[in-house]
Amino acid sequence: MNSNSLQLKLNNRLVDLSTPIVMGIINVTPDSFFKENRFVTDKSILNAVERMMDDGVGIIDIGGYSSRPNAEIITQEEEIRRVSGALEILLKKFPDLTISVDTFRSSVARHVVKNFQVAMINDIGGGTLDDLMFETIADLQVAYVLMHLKGTPQTMQSTTQYEDIVSEVLRFLEKRLAQLHLLGVNDVVIDPGFGFAKSLDQNYQLLSQLRYFKELNVPIMAGLSRKSMLYNLLGIDATEALNATTSANMLALMGGASILRVHDVKEAMQAIAIYNKYQDNCSLKTEN
Repeated sequence: MNSNSLQLKLNNRLVDLSTPIVMGIINVTPDSFFKENRFVTDKSILNAVERMMDDGVGIIDIGGYSSRPNAEIITQEEEIRRVSGALEILLKKFPDLTISVDTFRSSVARHVVKNFQVAMINDIGGGTLDDLMFETIADLQVAYVLMHLKGTPQTMQSTTQYEDIVSEVLRFLEKRLAQLHLLGVNDVVIDPGFGFAKSLDQNYQLLSQLRYFKELNVPIMAGLSRKSMLYNLLGIDATEALNATTSANMLALMGGASILRVHDVKEAMQAIAIYNKYQDNCSLKTEN
């Protein structure tokens, strides 16, 4: 991965990703899989974001449509209403906040970028759920998270058949990344889509071989926070999966992740600090 690939333009500001950063999750939905991250009042949204900022968050990711398995389908108008309400109150208090919106709908992407200073669109469908998404991102000229998914949030648990999970996800991302580049979209982050149309074992295959995704020469985002691949393995639930999340995040960092998408910013920042110190000492040993 070259040095230029470790930079991302967000709101006309170059963000250096040579040191990993944290994306904090704010779900303005009543049905997010992690109950502690359901923010439905203005006060709860503001308090959560202020806490994340104090803990060192780099990007706030706001979602108005739950992508958990078998999630309820909502209209684009309802999604826009939910997300816009959160953006209004956040930008009023924190005007310099770097914001991503988690949506697979091009109409929602266009609305939030045009009406608010949204710097990034985080698309769980990687353009497969809305044929207009790629050209919309090219027109808006915002950063874009390209995630791998087969099927939809409603069907993805039945679409886990692969001959070789790593090579198939890699090919999907490579092909769609090329399409984005042809359209003039250069600020792209890839996400292998942990938990989306993958079995428990397939998730760990991806995590163990994450380093291969560095061949695409763009930043890698890992979204492992409190997911079923962690709590099902351990026989716990999402509320008990913070330690498991930190462990998985460290593995992702060692595999080359530049962005950790998490519910718990403080602990992710601590993992990054330890990882950075470890890397510094590895470099010293190599030099000596």
